[in-house]
Amino acid sequence: SVSKIYDLYGPSEDTTYSTYILRKKNARPSIGKPIANTRVYILDGHHQLQPIGVPGELHIAGEGLARGYLNRPELTQEKFVADPFDPGSRMYKTGDLARWLDDGNLQYLCRMDTQVKMRGFRIELGEIEARLHQHPEIEDSVVIARGEGGDKQLVAFYRAHQTTADHLVQLPYEQLRGHLSSTLPEYMVPAVFLSLAAIPLNSNGKVDRRALARTEVTIASGEAY
Repeated sequence: SVSKIYDLYGPSEDTTYSTYILRKKNARPSIGKPIANTRVYILDGHHQLQPIGVPGELHIAGEGLARGYLNRPELTQEKFVADPFDPGSRMYKTGDLARWLDDGNLQYLCRMDTQVKMRGFRIELGEIEARLHQHPEIEDSVVIARGEGGDKQLVAFYRAHQTTADHLVQLPYEQLRGHLSSTLPEYMVPAVFLSLAAIPLNSNGKVDRRALARTEVTIASGEAY
């Protein structure tokens, strides 16, 4: 018999699982589509729907939604908000950054609370990743902070659309830097961009940031070796 493996996504606030997909060999990572009686929205900070390919916060609505957090009314009010697309119902703010793919499936990107502090600035790594994902030649990306104190630097890892098992595509440093600099302040632009054959995932299917932190990177004048 042939075994089938499904990738599932969902918080306890929506009865454990909210989306699913049958895993296929060499397919790009995805959390699939909503299960029955579940609605998923990808929204910007003003609760407006994001177009296909544009990252936003993943919101869940539908019959599986919990009533709230026990004895924590303030947190319940913060996370379970009115659903503007179905008056009278609620949706749950997951705090996860995701986007719709052109095949109708969802791609999980990262937590939105991956915040670091560098040189007095608080930086949301997910915001940098969201901007990188808008680059037409980038399929996936992850940004981490390396070092301590004044030596801390941002490092961006990415997989290019044209990368294959036999050919690793390295995009020009100045091109990527310029892409980010057009919308982000200087302190949010990574010191180095490193192309990977694939973004490492842990056993839960999420980005393995620890593995990336162990990757050897030389930070100097925009070149990685």
